[in-house]
Amino acid sequence: MGHIVQTPAGSWRANWREPSGRQRSKTFKTKREARAFLAQVETAKTRGEYVSPHGGRTLFRDHADRWMKARRTEITTAARDASVMRTHVLPQWGDWPLAKIDELSVQTWITELAGRRSQPVVAKCLQLTSAVMRSAVRNKLIGTNPCEGVTLPKLRKRDTDERIISRADLRARLLPAVPERYRAVVAAAAGAGLRWGEVVGLCTDAVDLDAGYLRVVRTVVEVAGNTSIKPYPKSSAGRRTVPLPSWVVEVIYEHLTRFPVTDGALLFTNLAGGALRRTLFRSRVWRPALVRAGLLGRVTATEADTWRGEWTAEDGTAAAKDFTSETEAIKVVAREAAGGLRFHDLRHSYATWLVDDGVPVNMVQRVLGHERSSTTLDLYTRRTDDGGRILRALGDADEDGPDDDPDESAGGALTSR
Repeated sequence: MGHIVQTPAGSWRANWREPSGRQRSKTFKTKREARAFLAQVETAKTRGEYVSPHGGRTLFRDHADRWMKARRTEITTAARDASVMRTHVLPQWGDWPLAKIDELSVQTWITELAGRRSQPVVAKCLQLTSAVMRSAVRNKLIGTNPCEGVTLPKLRKRDTDERIISRADLRARLLPAVPERYRAVVAAAAGAGLRWGEVVGLCTDAVDLDAGYLRVVRTVVEVAGNTSIKPYPKSSAGRRTVPLPSWVVEVIYEHLTRFPVTDGALLFTNLAGGALRRTLFRSRVWRPALVRAGLLGRVTATEADTWRGEWTAEDGTAAAKDFTSETEAIKVVAREAAGGLRFHDLRHSYATWLVDDGVPVNMVQRVLGHERSSTTLDLYTRRTDDGGRILRALGDADEDGPDDDPDESAGGALTSR
C-alpha cells in the first residue's frame, strides 16, 4: 500500500511502489487529492491496468530503438523497416515524449505525408508508428495507442500499377529482346510464376529438365547491395514443386549449354559468377529489353543516321531526343520512361493465364506458393479482356475458334501433371 507524507512546503506527497517494485512519488496541493490518486493507483494495479505517470516522458526514438532491436524478422524486412523508420518516422516523432503524441497529430501527419509519398510508403509509416505506440501501451508507458482510428488515403489504381503480358508477346517480342545470358531468367519467372528471389535462387539440384519440373526450396535475398542465399522460401507454402512448360525447358537447356554451371551451383549468375542483383538487373537488363521489344517507349532510326528515342515522362509529358547510337538511345529511354512492365508482373501474368484457362484456383494457389486462395484471386490474377471467352462459354461464339498454342500455356503444363 502507498502512503502520504506532508512536505516542508506544506504540500502532500503520495508514495507508492510500482508492480515492478520501483518506488514512485507525486506531489499534490491537498491531502484529499493525494489520497484519491493513491486509490486510483491501487485499483489500477489490482486490475492489471497500471500505467506509470512518468512513463509517457520517454522519447519516441528511445522506445522505438528498443522495439526495433527486440524484434525478430527477416533481414529484408528489418532493412526495409529501418529505412522507413530512419527516413520518415523518426524525423517526425523522434523527439516527442510518448504521452504528447495524440490521434489528431498522427492523422495530420499521415494526411500531409500522403500528399508527397506513395500510399504503400504512407501505410508502412503508420504501421511502424502504431507498432511502437502499441508496444508502449503493453509496457505500461502510456494508456492508449493514438494511432488507432487514424485513416489512410485510399489506394488509387493506375494503368501502370500492374500489367499483364500475353503469352504471344512474351515469347515473340520480350524473350528475343532479352540478352542470351538472362533469357532463361525471364522464361523461368514467366513460365513458373516465380518471385525474383526464387528465380535467382534456383540451383541445379532443384531443376529436373527431363521430368519437366522445378522445386522452390531456397531464395536469394538482397540487402543494401549485398546478396545471400536463404535456405527456405518466403513461407511454408512457398516450398513447392512447379511443372515447366516445354518451351521453358528448351530455354533453360539452351542456357545451360551456353553458360554451364557446376552441380549444385546457382543456375543463373552474373558475369562474376555471383547471384544476380535485382536493382542492377532492372536497370541494365530488364528495362532495356522492354524498349527493344517495343513495350516501353520507342527507338527508331532516322534519315540522318541517328537514332530517335521517344518516351512518356512520369508527369505524363511526351519527350524525344536524337542519339548517335541505338544503344545510347535505348539506355536513355529505359531510364527516363515512366511505367512499363515490372519483372514481378510476369508472376501476375502467369496467374492470370492459369485462371483464364480454367485451372482450379486451389491448384493455382499451390504452384504460386500462397497460404490462402484469397491472396491468389485478390492480388495476383487480373482477368484479360478476351470477351470471346465469355461468349464461347455462353454458346454465342464459334466453338471451333482458334485456341492458344498448347506449348504457350503454363496451364497446359500444370493440368497435364
